[in-house]
Amino acid sequence: MAVAEGDEEIGAEVGADLPKLRERLDRLEFLLFLSGPYDRSNAILAIHAGAGGTDAQDWADMLQRMYRRWIERSNFSSETYDLSPGEEAGIKSVTIEVNGPYAYGYLKSERGVHRLVRQSPFDSGHRRHTSFALVEVMPDVQDGADIEINPEDVKFEAYRAGGPGGQNVNKVSTAVRLTHAPSGIVVTCQTERSQLQNRETAMRILKAKLLLIEAERREAERLQLRGEHVEAGWGNQIRSYVVHPYNLVKDLRTGHESSDPNGVLDGDLDGFMDAFLRWSVQGGDGNDA
Repeated sequence: MAVAEGDEEIGAEVGADLPKLRERLDRLEFLLFLSGPYDRSNAILAIHAGAGGTDAQDWADMLQRMYRRWIERSNFSSETYDLSPGEEAGIKSVTIEVNGPYAYGYLKSERGVHRLVRQSPFDSGHRRHTSFALVEVMPDVQDGADIEINPEDVKFEAYRAGGPGGQNVNKVSTAVRLTHAPSGIVVTCQTERSQLQNRETAMRILKAKLLLIEAERREAERLQLRGEHVEAGWGNQIRSYVVHPYNLVKDLRTGHESSDPNGVLDGDLDGFMDAFLRWSVQGGDGNDA
């Protein structure tokens, strides 16, 4: 068959567009994985230092920076609701709202215990230390969530918002602490100047935590009915970051790994998130809350 005049030029144009078309198809396929009931929602991200003193608190701060860099890369926005500084370095905990399309759908892959192995900068002998931090991710369900909270079950406390070194951010008690008696959940918020705004935000976080607990309970019941083994809780180690004696970041659920921990800690998380979503669809524990 003879090649018509101009076919080669059209073929070249189509070939040049193929990478963009492939990227678009990959993006559409990826969005198909984000089909959970809350995947489109904003997210509430909380990081808690584990046992290990200053090293663990520094690790929690490193994770905070990692997620903030990922938020920037994704063109999302964020707001810090509550931050508790460490005694010497790092942080004890932080709660961050992440705003953007599918923020929860992406970030739910990060829920669990993260482990760091490195030479400790806080050890005069530069010995190898292992540190742990817990990452919680909840959908920000401001309306429409099937969660009812009895006001009598919630203890309310107001206190002065504090900054690093124990300094007061203001002179009135605008920060709030809510304690949910039935579950034992404690939520604090000190991001706003208004006590009322902080109380409303803390209640949103409490609802998100309770929603996640209910989703976990339903998933455990579903797996038990199917005769499958159910792990106790969501606090199991999900990922290891090793920077000494070799360089490797490995997700223990999906097997996805990277030999560039510096890049991962600078927010390059898309590969891990994509692997988690594909693994979930193929039968992994997706926790589709």
